Amino acid sequence: MNSVENKVVFITGGGSGIGLALGRQLAERKAKVVLADLDLQRLAQAKRLLSEQGLVVETIYCDVADSDSIKEAALATIDFFGKVHILVNNAGVTLTGKPGQIPLNDWRWIVDINLMGVVYGVETFVPLIQSHAEGGYIINTASMAGHLAAPAMSPYNATKYAVVGYSETIKQDLERDNIGVSVLCPAWVRTDIYNTERNKPSVGSESLGIEREEQDASTSGIWKQAVEAIESGLDPNLVAEWTIECMLANRFYIFTHPKMREMMAQRFRLLDTEFSTVGQDKRFLKTD
Repeated sequence: MNSVENKVVFITGGGSGIGLALGRQLAERKAKVVLADLDLQRLAQAKRLLSEQGLVVETIYCDVADSDSIKEAALATIDFFGKVHILVNNAGVTLTGKPGQIPLNDWRWIVDINLMGVVYGVETFVPLIQSHAEGGYIINTASMAGHLAAPAMSPYNATKYAVVGYSETIKQDLERDNIGVSVLCPAWVRTDIYNTERNKPSVGSESLGIEREEQDASTSGIWKQAVEAIESGLDPNLVAEWTIECMLANRFYIFTHPKMREMMAQRFRLLDTEFSTVGQDKRFLKTD
């Protein structure tokens, strides 16, 4: 894909942050944009903001954890524009906690949104993209947390690692259909993702009050550091601009923080060391 002009784009988590920034910049490049979000108030604000800038977008309610909701949003997109070319699976939430302290319903909540929301999007939109034989593109928002694990964030890390692996697979699967795939892996970006945890199922559960207090106490320092890093992070508009450039260049991994390169190198050095260790054990050197 070398241009987004007249291409139809569907963006989840489009009411704010990276999703809204992508919607704005794609509309500026004359794409036909549908912003989807769970928060109708944010969607209305986003549409009004873009309208004031002379940009026209469509907005629609979409709960990515509900496959039927995504199907309804997809059909609405077809009603708006007749087809769809680009899917941006951007909606996501965060969840902190340590083993033994995270309610299973909270685990299901983040998996349903961060992982299954991506799966539902792909399963719903790929047939629609294939149907017009004009090619297309999928961008899945993961995170550097999909490559580097951080303490007290196992649910978030697990879902983002899964999105990276899933994206690596579908890139190969969709190549023959002329559907490109990229996985966006930012570190700290100035969004309000840290506020999403207030929507987890255990919030407001009286029976989990003591456990939640213990969990909050055990992770408060890490959480404070994360919030500070997010609030001083990259401008979402810069991330959006770079993401579009990478999509047009058909780059698979979209990284945004060069300083993370050494941490990635350390991880691969560790992996290489462990392979060297097993490679020196004659029991594993037998060939079929």
